[in-house]
Amino acid sequence: MKQKIYILGVISAIIISTGVILKVEHWPMAQILITAGTLILVLIFFPAALINNYKAEGNAQNRVLYIVTYITCFVVFIGMLFKIQHWPYAGVGLSIALPFPYIVFLPVFLIVTSKNKNFNIYNTVFVLILLALNSVFSALFSLNVSKESVDDSYNISRDYNKVEASAAQLPIIINGSVVNMKIDEVIKITNDYQDLILKHEGMTREQWKKDPGNLVRPDNINTAASILADNGEMPPGMKLDKAITELIDLMKQTKGFEDVAKSLPSILDLDEEKGKDDALNFYSRNIFVPLSWALIYLDGLEANLLMIKASVADVN
Repeated sequence: MKQKIYILGVISAIIISTGVILKVEHWPMAQILITAGTLILVLIFFPAALINNYKAEGNAQNRVLYIVTYITCFVVFIGMLFKIQHWPYAGVGLSIALPFPYIVFLPVFLIVTSKNKNFNIYNTVFVLILLALNSVFSALFSLNVSKESVDDSYNISRDYNKVEASAAQLPIIINGSVVNMKIDEVIKITNDYQDLILKHEGMTREQWKKDPGNLVRPDNINTAASILADNGEMPPGMKLDKAITELIDLMKQTKGFEDVAKSLPSILDLDEEKGKDDALNFYSRNIFVPLSWALIYLDGLEANLLMIKASVADVN
């Protein structure tokens, strides 16, 4: 039995290591391997190893320690998995996972082992060192995973802002004024969203346009949604979704804009696979993302709308 458990541990470690290598190289199957390896480790290997060890050496007095040990492993590894995969509530999960060993596991460990007169104090020191290393490497690893994506989003946002500045200088004609007015309305909502989000971060939209960056928590997935919700939008992004849909409908009904209306969903990164109602995608795809990503979506949306507004000059 012990040999099978060791083999299972080695297999799960190989799967996770392979997944990490693939993720670093941005190759396919990385997320699947990391997820599968972590789940095997947490749901099969850890329980089997702890149960086997408890049957061999444990007693009723330290049963609680084994249970808490498994819960700690589960919380820490699942928290790291969510962070690596950029899943919703990853920040919350990791915030719980990092202090969890100290708040939950360590007190139980010290209480249980203090009752054992034959317990070696060096084992306690070893456990403390492992906990410290776990916290340090978990924090550094998660920061490295997030930093690359955050830095990329800042660079992309700078590019969008340059396009936006150029598009704002292009000539606009009057015969598309009805459509132009609707585009201006969508742009205003986009700017209002950015103002609300950036105000929460202690920045102005002008500062952001000049030099994107310096967000306090750029990888926080819940910030943008919470800010919009606090300002009366339920679900968050509803006003923008409605305005974009109205713009598309207006173009479809305005002579000379039918072809532009057909291309608009693709240009604005809308998802119409499930029909018109599901095309309202700011809430579903662009709100529960890292804060920097929500801002870059708004930058890109504004730049694209200005380009569309300028292209109206070629219609009719």
